[in-house]
Amino acid sequence: MLKAWIHSIERAHWARENRRVTYPFEWGIEHLGGDPARDDPRQFLQSYSRQALEGSESFFATEAAEWYKLDGDLLRFPSAIESSFPENNTVHARWFPAERPEGRAVLLLPPWNAQPESHVSICRFLRRFGVSALRLSLPYHDQRQPAGYERADPMVSPNLGLTLQASRQAVLDARRAVRWLEQQGYTRIGILGTSIGSSVSYITLAHEPALRAGVFLHVSTYFADVVSRGMLTSHVWEGLASQVSAEELRQLWMPISPFPYVGRLRGREPAMLLVSARYDLTFPFDLSRLLWERMEELSIPHQLLILPCGHYTLANFPFSWWAGLRFIPFLRRSLA
Repeated sequence: MLKAWIHSIERAHWARENRRVTYPFEWGIEHLGGDPARDDPRQFLQSYSRQALEGSESFFATEAAEWYKLDGDLLRFPSAIESSFPENNTVHARWFPAERPEGRAVLLLPPWNAQPESHVSICRFLRRFGVSALRLSLPYHDQRQPAGYERADPMVSPNLGLTLQASRQAVLDARRAVRWLEQQGYTRIGILGTSIGSSVSYITLAHEPALRAGVFLHVSTYFADVVSRGMLTSHVWEGLASQVSAEELRQLWMPISPFPYVGRLRGREPAMLLVSARYDLTFPFDLSRLLWERMEELSIPHQLLILPCGHYTLANFPFSWWAGLRFIPFLRRSLA
Protein backbone atom coordinates (compact mmCIF):
# COMPACT_ATOMS: atom_id res chain seq x y z
CA MET A 1 0.00 0.00 0.00
CA LEU A 2 2.83 2.41 0.84
CA LYS A 3 4.57 1.65 -2.46
CA ALA A 4 1.37 2.32 -4.44
CA TRP A 5 0.76 5.57 -2.54
CA ILE A 6 4.32 6.82 -3.07
CA HIS A 7 4.19 5.91 -6.77
CA SER A 8 0.90 7.79 -7.20
CA ILE A 9 2.47 10.91 -5.65
CA GLU A 10 5.58 10.53 -7.82
CA ARG A 11 3.56 10.19 -11.04
CA ALA A 12 1.32 13.14 -10.12
CA HIS A 13 4.37 15.31 -9.46
CA TRP A 14 5.91 14.24 -12.78
CA ALA A 15 2.66 14.92 -14.67
CA ARG A 16 2.51 18.52 -13.40
CA GLU A 17 5.70 19.34 -15.31
CA ASN A 18 4.42 20.20 -18.80
CA ARG A 19 7.48 21.94 -20.23
CA ARG A 20 9.36 18.82 -21.30
CA VAL A 21 10.59 18.79 -24.87
CA THR A 22 11.77 15.72 -26.76
CA TYR A 23 14.69 16.89 -28.87
CA PRO A 24 15.89 15.01 -31.97
CA PHE A 25 18.76 12.56 -31.73
CA GLU A 26 22.25 13.92 -32.40
CA TRP A 27 25.66 12.30 -32.15
CA GLY A 28 27.15 15.64 -31.07
CA ILE A 29 30.79 14.70 -31.64
CA GLU A 30 31.58 18.34 -32.46
CA HIS A 31 31.24 19.03 -28.71
CA LEU A 32 34.06 16.56 -28.05
CA GLY A 33 36.56 17.68 -30.67
CA GLY A 34 35.22 15.48 -33.47
CA ASP A 35 34.52 16.52 -37.05
CA PRO A 36 31.08 15.39 -38.33
CA ALA A 37 32.29 15.83 -41.92
CA ARG A 38 35.27 13.53 -41.40
CA ASP A 39 34.66 11.14 -38.49
CA ASP A 40 32.29 8.22 -38.25
CA PRO A 41 30.25 9.37 -35.23
CA ARG A 42 29.62 5.94 -33.71
CA GLN A 43 33.28 4.91 -33.96
CA PHE A 44 34.41 8.31 -32.69
CA LEU A 45 32.22 8.09 -29.59
CA GLN A 46 33.24 4.50 -28.88
CA SER A 47 36.91 5.49 -29.04
CA TYR A 48 36.33 8.69 -27.05
CA SER A 49 34.53 6.89 -24.23
CA ARG A 50 37.11 4.10 -24.06
CA GLN A 51 40.00 6.57 -23.86
CA ALA A 52 38.18 8.73 -21.29
CA LEU A 53 37.71 5.71 -19.01
CA GLU A 54 41.28 4.52 -19.41
CA GLY A 55 42.62 8.00 -18.70
CA SER A 56 39.99 9.33 -16.30
CA GLU A 57 42.68 11.00 -14.20
CA SER A 58 43.47 13.28 -17.17
CA PHE A 59 39.88 13.41 -18.41
CA PHE A 60 38.74 14.99 -15.14
CA ALA A 61 41.91 16.98 -14.41
CA THR A 62 41.81 20.78 -14.00
CA GLU A 63 43.74 23.55 -12.35
CA ALA A 64 42.33 26.38 -10.26
CA ALA A 65 40.42 28.97 -12.29
CA GLU A 66 42.30 31.97 -13.64
CA TRP A 67 40.11 34.21 -11.50
CA TYR A 68 37.41 34.02 -8.84
CA LYS A 69 35.06 36.91 -8.02
CA LEU A 70 32.98 36.98 -4.85
CA ASP A 71 30.30 39.68 -4.80
CA GLY A 72 28.34 39.47 -1.55
CA ASP A 73 27.33 35.81 -1.40
CA LEU A 74 27.65 35.22 -5.18
CA LEU A 75 30.80 33.54 -6.49
CA ARG A 76 31.73 33.45 -10.17
CA PHE A 77 34.65 31.88 -12.03
CA PRO A 78 35.35 30.60 -15.56
CA SER A 79 34.56 26.98 -16.37
CA ALA A 80 37.40 24.72 -17.46
CA ILE A 81 35.39 23.78 -20.57
CA GLU A 82 34.28 26.28 -23.18
CA SER A 83 30.95 25.00 -24.44
CA SER A 84 29.13 26.37 -27.46
CA PHE A 85 26.81 28.35 -25.14
CA PRO A 86 28.58 31.49 -23.79
CA GLU A 87 26.20 31.83 -20.81
CA ASN A 88 27.21 28.38 -19.64
CA ASN A 89 30.92 29.08 -19.54
CA THR A 90 30.89 31.13 -16.34
CA VAL A 91 30.26 29.11 -13.18
CA HIS A 92 27.92 30.58 -10.56
CA ALA A 93 27.73 29.60 -6.90
CA ARG A 94 26.22 30.90 -3.65
CA TRP A 95 28.36 31.13 -0.54
CA PHE A 96 27.10 30.48 2.99
CA PRO A 97 30.06 30.94 5.37
CA ALA A 98 29.67 29.74 8.94
CA GLU A 99 30.62 32.10 11.73
CA ARG A 100 33.23 29.68 13.12
CA PRO A 101 33.70 26.95 10.51
CA GLU A 102 37.03 25.66 11.88
CA GLY A 103 38.18 24.69 8.39
CA ARG A 104 35.00 22.77 7.49
CA ALA A 105 33.11 23.34 4.24
CA VAL A 106 30.72 21.39 2.03
CA LEU A 107 30.19 21.79 -1.72
CA LEU A 108 26.53 21.18 -2.71
CA LEU A 109 25.35 20.09 -6.17
CA PRO A 110 21.55 20.24 -6.70
CA PRO A 111 19.54 17.95 -9.00
CA TRP A 112 18.75 18.37 -12.69
CA ASN A 113 16.43 21.33 -13.36
CA ALA A 114 16.73 22.52 -9.78
CA GLN A 115 15.31 25.97 -9.10
CA PRO A 116 17.70 28.70 -7.85
CA GLU A 117 16.58 28.24 -4.23
CA SER A 118 17.01 24.47 -4.28
CA HIS A 119 19.34 23.24 -1.49
CA VAL A 120 19.62 26.74 -0.01
CA SER A 121 17.85 25.52 3.14
CA ILE A 122 20.45 22.75 3.48
CA CYS A 123 23.22 25.35 3.15
CA ARG A 124 21.64 27.44 5.91
CA PHE A 125 21.31 24.43 8.21
CA LEU A 126 24.95 23.50 7.65
CA ARG A 127 26.00 27.08 8.35
CA ARG A 128 23.96 27.06 11.57
CA PHE A 129 25.86 23.96 12.70
CA GLY A 130 29.28 25.42 11.98
CA VAL A 131 29.92 24.10 8.46
CA SER A 132 30.33 26.58 5.59
CA ALA A 133 28.48 25.67 2.38
CA LEU A 134 28.96 26.52 -1.28
CA ARG A 135 25.98 25.81 -3.55
CA LEU A 136 27.18 25.25 -7.12
CA SER A 137 24.91 25.78 -10.13
CA LEU A 138 25.32 22.89 -12.54
CA PRO A 139 25.96 23.51 -16.25
CA TYR A 140 22.94 25.01 -18.05
CA HIS A 141 21.20 25.88 -14.75
CA ASP A 142 20.23 29.21 -13.18
CA GLN A 143 22.28 32.06 -14.73
CA ARG A 144 24.00 29.49 -16.95
CA GLN A 145 20.80 28.63 -18.84
CA PRO A 146 21.09 29.58 -22.55
CA ALA A 147 18.52 31.87 -24.12
CA GLY A 148 15.57 30.02 -25.62
CA TYR A 149 15.56 27.20 -23.05
CA GLU A 150 12.97 26.88 -20.27
CA ARG A 151 14.78 23.93 -18.68
CA ALA A 152 18.37 22.74 -18.36
CA ASP A 153 17.83 20.36 -21.27
CA PRO A 154 21.40 20.43 -22.67
CA MET A 155 22.61 18.77 -19.45
CA VAL A 156 20.77 15.53 -20.30
CA SER A 157 19.54 15.21 -23.86
CA PRO A 158 19.45 12.94 -26.95
CA ASN A 159 22.63 14.77 -28.02
CA LEU A 160 25.22 12.19 -26.99
CA GLY A 161 28.31 14.37 -27.20
CA LEU A 162 26.74 17.38 -25.51
CA THR A 163 25.56 15.24 -22.59
CA LEU A 164 29.04 13.79 -22.18
CA GLN A 165 30.55 17.27 -22.25
CA ALA A 166 28.03 18.65 -19.73
CA SER A 167 28.68 16.06 -17.00
CA ARG A 168 32.43 16.27 -17.51
CA GLN A 169 32.13 20.06 -17.24
CA ALA A 170 30.19 19.69 -13.98
CA VAL A 171 32.97 17.58 -12.45
CA LEU A 172 35.63 20.09 -13.53
CA ASP A 173 33.55 22.98 -12.17
CA ALA A 174 33.24 21.16 -8.84
CA ARG A 175 36.99 20.62 -8.63
CA ARG A 176 37.62 24.32 -9.39
CA ALA A 177 35.18 25.19 -6.60
CA VAL A 178 37.21 22.99 -4.24
CA ARG A 179 40.33 24.95 -5.22
CA TRP A 180 38.56 28.18 -4.23
CA LEU A 181 37.56 26.73 -0.87
CA GLU A 182 41.19 25.80 -0.28
CA GLN A 183 42.23 29.35 -1.13
CA GLN A 184 39.86 30.54 1.62
CA GLY A 185 41.69 28.37 4.12
CA TYR A 186 39.36 25.36 4.24
CA THR A 187 41.18 22.10 4.80
CA ARG A 188 38.31 19.73 5.64
CA ILE A 189 36.00 19.68 2.64
CA GLY A 190 33.04 17.45 1.80
CA ILE A 191 30.62 17.18 -1.08
CA LEU A 192 26.85 16.60 -1.20
CA GLY A 193 24.89 15.90 -4.38
CA THR A 194 21.30 15.05 -5.27
CA SER A 195 20.17 13.00 -8.28
CA ILE A 196 22.42 13.99 -11.21
CA GLY A 197 24.28 16.12 -8.66
CA SER A 198 24.89 12.86 -6.78
CA SER A 199 26.35 11.26 -9.91
CA VAL A 200 28.65 14.24 -10.49
CA SER A 201 29.60 14.32 -6.79
CA TYR A 202 30.52 10.64 -6.74
CA ILE A 203 32.80 11.00 -9.77
CA THR A 204 34.30 14.16 -8.26
CA LEU A 205 35.00 12.42 -4.95
CA ALA A 206 36.67 9.55 -6.82
CA HIS A 207 39.05 11.98 -8.57
CA GLU A 208 39.54 14.79 -6.01
CA PRO A 209 41.85 13.84 -3.12
CA ALA A 210 41.05 17.03 -1.17
CA LEU A 211 37.52 15.76 -0.49
CA ARG A 212 37.21 13.94 2.83
CA ALA A 213 33.49 13.09 2.82
CA GLY A 214 30.57 12.62 0.45
CA VAL A 215 26.80 12.45 0.83
CA PHE A 216 24.84 11.13 -2.14
CA LEU A 217 21.06 11.66 -2.17
CA HIS A 218 19.89 9.08 -4.73
CA VAL A 219 22.59 6.82 -6.08
CA SER A 220 22.87 4.71 -9.21
CA THR A 221 25.36 2.89 -11.39
CA TYR A 222 25.07 3.81 -15.05
CA PHE A 223 24.02 7.17 -16.45
CA ALA A 224 22.41 5.52 -19.50
CA ASP A 225 20.34 3.06 -17.46
CA VAL A 226 18.77 5.88 -15.49
CA VAL A 227 17.93 7.71 -18.73
CA SER A 228 16.46 4.63 -20.43
CA ARG A 229 14.51 3.38 -17.40
CA GLY A 230 13.77 6.47 -15.31
CA MET A 231 10.48 8.34 -15.27
CA LEU A 232 12.02 11.84 -15.25
CA THR A 233 14.07 11.10 -18.37
CA SER A 234 11.47 9.18 -20.39
CA HIS A 235 11.23 12.06 -22.87
CA VAL A 236 15.01 11.97 -23.34
CA TRP A 237 14.96 8.24 -23.98
CA GLU A 238 12.16 8.82 -26.52
CA GLY A 239 14.64 10.81 -28.62
CA LEU A 240 17.33 8.12 -28.27
CA ALA A 241 15.55 4.78 -28.50
CA SER A 242 15.32 4.58 -32.28
CA GLN A 243 19.04 5.28 -32.77
CA VAL A 244 20.91 3.47 -29.98
CA SER A 245 20.17 0.53 -27.75
CA ALA A 246 20.23 0.83 -23.99
CA GLU A 247 23.36 -1.36 -23.90
CA GLU A 248 25.20 0.73 -26.48
CA LEU A 249 24.21 3.93 -24.71
CA ARG A 250 25.55 2.49 -21.46
CA GLN A 251 28.96 2.02 -23.10
CA LEU A 252 29.01 5.44 -24.78
CA TRP A 253 28.05 7.27 -21.57
CA MET A 254 30.21 5.11 -19.31
CA PRO A 255 32.71 7.95 -18.55
CA ILE A 256 29.97 9.98 -16.83
CA SER A 257 28.64 7.03 -14.81
CA PRO A 258 29.66 6.50 -11.16
CA PHE A 259 30.07 2.72 -11.40
CA PRO A 260 33.44 2.54 -13.25
CA TYR A 261 35.09 4.68 -10.57
CA VAL A 262 34.10 2.74 -7.45
CA GLY A 263 37.51 1.09 -7.30
CA ARG A 264 39.27 4.47 -7.19
CA LEU A 265 37.92 4.97 -3.66
CA ARG A 266 39.62 1.85 -2.37
CA GLY A 267 42.46 2.72 -0.05
CA ARG A 268 41.51 6.41 0.21
CA GLU A 269 38.37 5.61 2.14
CA PRO A 270 36.65 8.99 2.49
CA ALA A 271 33.57 8.99 4.69
CA MET A 272 30.52 8.24 2.54
CA LEU A 273 26.77 8.21 3.16
CA LEU A 274 24.53 6.80 0.44
CA VAL A 275 20.83 7.72 0.65
CA SER A 276 18.46 5.74 -1.55
CA ALA A 277 14.69 5.75 -2.07
CA ARG A 278 13.18 2.27 -2.11
CA TYR A 279 10.25 3.29 -4.35
CA ASP A 280 12.23 5.46 -6.77
CA LEU A 281 10.80 5.53 -10.31
CA THR A 282 13.72 7.60 -11.62
CA PHE A 283 16.79 5.96 -10.03
CA PRO A 284 15.53 2.34 -10.01
CA PHE A 285 16.31 0.67 -6.70
CA ASP A 286 18.03 -2.35 -8.26
CA LEU A 287 20.61 -0.02 -9.83
CA SER A 288 21.20 1.69 -6.49
CA ARG A 289 21.72 -1.68 -4.83
CA LEU A 290 24.32 -2.67 -7.45
CA LEU A 291 26.45 0.32 -6.46
CA TRP A 292 26.66 -0.36 -2.73
CA GLU A 293 27.01 -4.11 -3.35
CA ARG A 294 30.08 -3.32 -5.46
CA MET A 295 31.42 -1.11 -2.67
CA GLU A 296 30.86 -3.93 -0.18
CA GLU A 297 32.60 -6.37 -2.54
CA LEU A 298 35.66 -4.08 -2.61
CA SER A 299 35.48 -3.51 1.18
CA ILE A 300 35.02 0.23 0.74
CA PRO A 301 33.57 1.67 3.99
CA HIS A 302 30.27 3.51 3.65
CA GLN A 303 27.03 4.16 5.45
CA LEU A 304 23.65 3.46 3.90
CA LEU A 305 20.23 4.99 4.49
CA ILE A 306 17.26 3.50 2.62
CA LEU A 307 14.05 5.52 2.91
CA PRO A 308 10.51 4.33 2.05
CA CYS A 309 9.90 7.10 -0.51
CA GLY A 310 10.52 8.05 -4.13
CA HIS A 311 12.62 10.50 -6.10
CA TYR A 312 10.40 13.55 -5.66
CA THR A 313 9.12 12.63 -2.21
CA LEU A 314 12.61 12.54 -0.70
CA ALA A 315 12.36 16.35 -0.81
CA ASN A 316 9.10 16.28 1.20
CA PHE A 317 8.40 15.96 4.93
CA PRO A 318 9.00 13.61 6.70
CA PHE A 319 11.59 12.07 4.37
CA SER A 320 13.59 15.28 3.88
CA TRP A 321 13.88 15.68 7.66
CA TRP A 322 14.72 12.01 8.06
CA ALA A 323 17.59 12.37 5.58
CA GLY A 324 18.74 15.71 7.01
CA LEU A 325 18.84 14.41 10.57
CA ARG A 326 21.22 11.76 9.27
CA PHE A 327 23.49 13.59 6.82
CA ILE A 328 24.05 16.86 8.72
CA PRO A 329 25.52 15.12 11.81
CA PHE A 330 27.38 12.79 9.45
CA LEU A 331 29.08 15.71 7.71
CA ARG A 332 29.90 17.46 11.00
CA ARG A 333 31.53 14.31 12.36
CA SER A 334 33.32 13.41 9.13
CA LEU A 335 34.85 16.87 8.79
CA ALA A 336 35.62 17.31 12.51
